[in-house]
Order: sequence, then C-alpha cells, then structure tokens
Amino acid sequence: MFICSCTIGSIRALSITKSCYLYAMINFGNPKTKYYLKRILPFGIIWLVLSWFILLIESMATDYENKRPETDITVDWAIFLFASFAVFMVGIAMGTVEVLWLGKQFKSKSFGRKILYKMGFYLLFMLVINCITFPLAASIEMGTSILDSGVWGKFSLYMVSSTFLSTMVSLSFSIFVSLLYSGISEHLGHEVLLNFFLGKYHHPKAENRIFMFLDMKSSTSLAEQLGHQTYFQFLRDYYNQLSDAIIQYRGEVYQYVGDEIVISWKKEDGVSRQNCIQCFYGMKSRLNKKSGYFEKKYGVVPSFRAGMHVGPVTTGEIGALKKDIFFTGDVLNVTSRIQKLCKTYGEELLLSGQLKEALQQIDGIPFQFIAAVELEGRLEPMTLFFPNRP
Repeated sequence: MFICSCTIGSIRALSITKSCYLYAMINFGNPKTKYYLKRILPFGIIWLVLSWFILLIESMATDYENKRPETDITVDWAIFLFASFAVFMVGIAMGTVEVLWLGKQFKSKSFGRKILYKMGFYLLFMLVINCITFPLAASIEMGTSILDSGVWGKFSLYMVSSTFLSTMVSLSFSIFVSLLYSGISEHLGHEVLLNFFLGKYHHPKAENRIFMFLDMKSSTSLAEQLGHQTYFQFLRDYYNQLSDAIIQYRGEVYQYVGDEIVISWKKEDGVSRQNCIQCFYGMKSRLNKKSGYFEKKYGVVPSFRAGMHVGPVTTGEIGALKKDIFFTGDVLNVTSRIQKLCKTYGEELLLSGQLKEALQQIDGIPFQFIAAVELEGRLEPMTLFFPNRP
C-alpha cells in the first residue's frame, strides 16, 4: 500500500531537510525563511492527503482486508501514524528540493518540459526511497528486527509483485500533482494561489496598503539598443535580481507591466522597520552587486526610479475569462503620478506625505521635504519627500 511503502522515507527526508529545519528554527522570524517555509509546507500536505485518499480507495476495494499478506503491509494504527508522518516528510523533502534547488534549474524550460524532466528525477529519487522504506515497514508489522531474514524475504517478493507496480503508479500521481501545484504557484504567485484556495478575496474587502511603482530608467532606448529578444532576457535577469529584496522586506508583487513592477505591502508590514523603504535600497544594492554581470552580458547596468504612497484600496477577485486578485483605489493612480515626478525632481525615490508620516513613527531613515504639487483630480496639494539616507 502507498502509505506504508514510504515509511522509511521519513529517515531519508529528515537527513535531506535537517539543515533547512535547523536554519528555519534559528531564523524563523526572517521573512525570507517564512516565505520558503510557506512554499514548502503545501508539498507535505499534498502528499499526506493523497496518501490517505489512495489508502481509503485501496481499503474499500479489498473490504478493509489484506488480500496479499505475502507482499502487502497490514495497516494498524501504529503503522498508519508512522507512515503518515513518513509520507508527510517525503513531501517536505520533495518541496525542499523543488523550491530551493531543482525548480531553479529548469526556469527556462516550458511548463510541459519542466514537469517531464522533474518527473524523471523524482521517480528515480522515490524509487530509492521506496526500496529503503519497505523493509522498515515490514519489520514494524512483523515485530522483528529489520535484519531478520523474514523481512528481506518479504521485500524480495514485494519487488516483483503488482503491489510494487501500484506503489510506483501512486508515487507518480503524487509527484505529478505536486509539480502541477508548483508550476501553477510559480506562474500565479504563491500568495495569490493561497488566497484563491482560501477564498480570502472572494468578497471584496477594504485594506490599507502601501504601493511602490518602480520603473526602469531609459527602458525605451535600451530596448532599441539590445533588440526585442535580448531585451526580454535582460528584463528577466533584471526582475530575478529584485526578487530576494522583495521577499526579505515582505513585499508582494502585484503586477509586472513591461519594464515596470508594482510592489505592494499591507500597511503594517510595509511600515514595520521601514520595510518598504529598505526594499528599495535592497533592490538597488543587489543590482549594484550584479553590475559586472549585466555589463559583461548586455553592455549596460539597469537602474530605476520609484514612487510610493499609502492609502485605502478595495481588494477582490475579478475577471470572467481569467480570475485575478485586483486592487482598486485612488492610491494606485497617485503612486503612478509620484513615480513620474522622480524625473522632474531628479530623485530616485519619492514618497507621499501620508506615507512619510506613517514611517516617521519609528526610528530609521529620516525624510526631507522636496515639494508640494497639485495632482489632477485632487483638491489639496500632495507633499512629496525623499529619504535623506547617509
């Protein structure tokens, strides 16, 4: 049975993920660690739920009896609980490998090829785990040592039985569902997918949010200089370099619009430790570190300007042919206009007076007044500030 065939997987999984969990325990407050844990945990849940479902189907098909005792493990509560833990840990191990390593190796491949190549890798990986798992499950069932000849005799019969074949089919199905989740999560964004599952924004709700509109400098001339295909790869590399800082400072990517990226925070997350401001400088620092790479590959180093504002928005699911989580409110229009004023005042980052007031409630980077401007559609002038960073 599937849930029993993965029992010893917990041992292998624990060795694979040991360093990850130790790091997570030490750095649990780190936003980047939390982000990865939130991405990895669903793999364990998917494997656990699927294993229970498959066990239920197999049990119903055999009238809850072990019809093949010579090859199948008889499930009691001890084996069920231990096997459930084992399957969950195997899912966590797969999630750790997928999120931290293998997923990055196939970023440039199509969705179908990603699944095909990864299926081959994980099936080989799970075959090894399956061959290690069965003897321990058999020893628990027989109440004897794993070195007992009876355990290995049963393992030999298992390897040439239909049970082994059905186990590999079950493993293939679980791997496929996990990779499907991984692919959809990568394309939609983990937070967006999670919100869809939980129905968080099924009914529109009011929120206070901070927005950053970040626009690449001289993008039109760069596109002409590099050509469309090279410029596309340039944008991909550019956005990849910004990702770590966005995660580190609790930002959420709302939209990619050509060479512009819209980043959003819940107000409390963005204000905390001046995360929204620190994110800007974190992204800038990352690009500076990779300047040699961009200069060598493209002959140019990207840079950007950004505008920031805070205010109420209505958030909800929208769309008939394609669902998306959508923000609507004056704050988005104002933020876009503030960003465009960066060039006028020769600053890389401008923020509204409202956001400055919220950020100055804590110690951090001070701000300097630059202008009070009238924006179309607003009755009162908008005060603008820039960070007075040493």
